[in-house]
Amino acid sequence: MDREEKMRHSSRLTVLIVLSLTLSSAPLVGGQATKPAPAPAAPAASSNPSVMLLKQGHTDSVRAKAAEDLGKQGDITTIPALGAALSDPSSKVRREVVLALAQFHQPEVFPPLEKATNDPDNGVRLLALQSLVGHYSGAQPNTGLTGFMKKNWERATSHFQPDDTRIDPGIAVDPTVITTLIAAMRDTRSNEASREAAKGLGILSATAAAPDLVNAAHSSDPDLAREALNALAKIKDRDAGPKLVDLLGSPNKDILRDACVTVGILLAKQALPKLQSIYQNDSDEKDKVAAMQGLAYLGDKVSVPLFIKALWSDDKGIRQGAGEGLARAADPQSRGELEKALSAEKDATAKLAIEFALTALGKEDALSDVVSELGSKIRGDVARAYLTELSRNPAFLPKLYPYLQSPDNGIRKRMCEVLMYSGDQGSLQQLDRLQHDPDGDVAAAALRAKRAIRARMDAAAPAAKS
Repeated sequence: MDREEKMRHSSRLTVLIVLSLTLSSAPLVGGQATKPAPAPAAPAASSNPSVMLLKQGHTDSVRAKAAEDLGKQGDITTIPALGAALSDPSSKVRREVVLALAQFHQPEVFPPLEKATNDPDNGVRLLALQSLVGHYSGAQPNTGLTGFMKKNWERATSHFQPDDTRIDPGIAVDPTVITTLIAAMRDTRSNEASREAAKGLGILSATAAAPDLVNAAHSSDPDLAREALNALAKIKDRDAGPKLVDLLGSPNKDILRDACVTVGILLAKQALPKLQSIYQNDSDEKDKVAAMQGLAYLGDKVSVPLFIKALWSDDKGIRQGAGEGLARAADPQSRGELEKALSAEKDATAKLAIEFALTALGKEDALSDVVSELGSKIRGDVARAYLTELSRNPAFLPKLYPYLQSPDNGIRKRMCEVLMYSGDQGSLQQLDRLQHDPDGDVAAAALRAKRAIRARMDAAAPAAKS
């Protein structure tokens, strides 16, 4: 049987199944199907063969395949039928229903997906949570063999995998989605679902969830605590910082190290003495590196002598933190020490941190060195973070515009990402040219940056009026 004949055979089989379901559900008189009375025109979904198979298919596989097909079809009128199928007795079918709903990009899918986060099957709950977050982040739920292998590899190494995924600035998230994720994080039925919800709240930058994430950071489940700390670091609600300082004494080394970094990102000045104590007195080198990272984020001038001494540490992670700390402390007296350290530094990442510090202190040629690293696959994201931080100063922002004309595609693309987070009205005109860039990735990044800047400006306008 050739391919064309197989397709005709498959099509005939689908029609026969639907026909048999239709006949079996019709009222009988004397063993014969009665002629149905005329009825008003029904919505298109009612005549969709896949909807009928989803409702009345005799096996789990038939109903699951029908759900999959509806997701591929993308007909918004079938969303109610998919939502109703979340009551199917088969978890296999319910999983496919959630995956089908994730294919739609309309808010109509929120109620059924929110319902699915309470499903008795843990796998269905996880997919529903990923789908709600993915509606905004663009990420699809982990499914199939690849997702299975990745999940089990992570389980074999460490449950917690930190990441910096966040939605673009300016994207408005439906409050019911945040409420649903908070409820799922609090739900004690499944640690996996709680962790997934905490991770999602970070991706969505859900400031309203900060108090609940602080509670989760103190959970007896170490992986939930770490997900919560990672989420709080993304949300950057400074009110949460002081409530995490006690975790600097955690007996769990991973939580202690994550807390060192998070309290620094949240600028919790109360943490400074404890961070200095960990750095100076702890015998564990990994603890020292984490404490230095926290101190570097704080960037307090009282730590400048410690940072200068740390520029000559044997550990490259500590040297990197020292450079970052001096960038944020912005003490002009440290410039000479930084220049000496730069000439001696052999590690590219630590060298980039020192160049970040010199750029913050006004050394123009150091800026070119930082920008050149935007094209690096290894250090490009680090350079982007440094430039994003520097460009929050409106006086610094114009210094970046000439680099938008760089011949390096990677530099142009990441420069757009910098402006996405820190650009202003003046940046829009600079991005106009790049939205027609011959490199498709650069053009897409320019459009994303312009949308984010406009959304941020629109959100700031009412606040300024009030």
